[in-house]
Amino acid sequence: MTSFQVRPYSNISPIGLEKFGGTNCSVTETSETPDGILVRSTKLNEGHLGNTLMAISRAGAGVNNIPVDLCTDRGVVVFNTPGANANAVKELVLAGLMLSSRNIFSSIDFVNNLQHLSEMKDLEPYLEENKKLFKGKELAGSVLGVVGLGSIGSKVAKMGVALEMHVIGYDPALSVEAAWKLPSEVIPAESLEELFKNSDYITIHIPALDSTKGIINKDLLKHCEGVSLLNFARHEVVNTEDVLEILDSNNLDNFITDFPTPTLIKRANQHKDVILLPHIGASTFQAEENCAVMAVNQMVDFLENGNIKNSVNFPNVQLNRTTPNRITITNKNVPAMIGQIATTLGDLGLNIADMTNVSRGDIAYNIIDIENTVEEEAINTLSSIENVINVRLLK
Repeated sequence: MTSFQVRPYSNISPIGLEKFGGTNCSVTETSETPDGILVRSTKLNEGHLGNTLMAISRAGAGVNNIPVDLCTDRGVVVFNTPGANANAVKELVLAGLMLSSRNIFSSIDFVNNLQHLSEMKDLEPYLEENKKLFKGKELAGSVLGVVGLGSIGSKVAKMGVALEMHVIGYDPALSVEAAWKLPSEVIPAESLEELFKNSDYITIHIPALDSTKGIINKDLLKHCEGVSLLNFARHEVVNTEDVLEILDSNNLDNFITDFPTPTLIKRANQHKDVILLPHIGASTFQAEENCAVMAVNQMVDFLENGNIKNSVNFPNVQLNRTTPNRITITNKNVPAMIGQIATTLGDLGLNIADMTNVSRGDIAYNIIDIENTVEEEAINTLSSIENVINVRLLK
């Protein structure tokens, strides 16, 4: 059985790394030729994509720190762990809602500056006199707009319903699986403009893609009136300059985000309408363990069996093993490839016991169980087929 080297490029939870025990994969901190890479927030580049690399598993949802397009061109599968940190982010969104509605941050700051009142007889009346400055709003009965209804957004929407808020959601790419997770009380918005116009609180849960960069901008924000905006997705999806402009126009009451920028930090030091957190959405012991376990399990199943689950650039495919010899083939998604592969296998005298072929965009992926012994020469012949990207033999 082939053994595989996996190199972590970030601090991965030991609970996750323990899952390599009893597998054919070993963790190495120094290998220059790893078969797999585990990563959290470390920025990867072309220099990390050696000739031996077959997979990258991200212990988290976002993959903007991974050159996904380059990985696809080279046949490197990129995994993420959707949903593993969803509860952690959801709970931080709840904290953000409270920070935005009850003036908690300003209240704490106010009390911490009362050290000159050293006697209770002076402190108590002063608090009573000034607490009206921090009067807030209850969440119940208000409207929560959720942009993006995936693993995190659907949990946030469900939480909003539990808080007796009226919840509207927008997600043009809503999957059937995610739709089943939504309470019936969640009302779908026809457009982002409709959601922004009708919400009191808006929380963002969309990935950072070329198509979503700066999607939250003044063209949308001008529809707001006294709204609290929360961004626990990625900083790229929000146009910071537009947010600051709209804050000055009073269309936004405040902006709470887990993604500080120098411009936002400067604003937060001067005003109380911006509250910044240091990217702690998934920073819980449970979330880090969940992400690490999922990332490792997906990596092991791919390296040992060729199965793919939760890939951002390859199709998801699972095939139970029926023989000791398995071949996986990655090829460009062009016509007649299955026929060429099957014909070549026949010419090599290899009998197919079971196979599956799945495509995604420009990539197609094949898992083929072979009844008889497969020699390395056969792998070289399959690799020489035009438009084949890579071939693996899993004994």
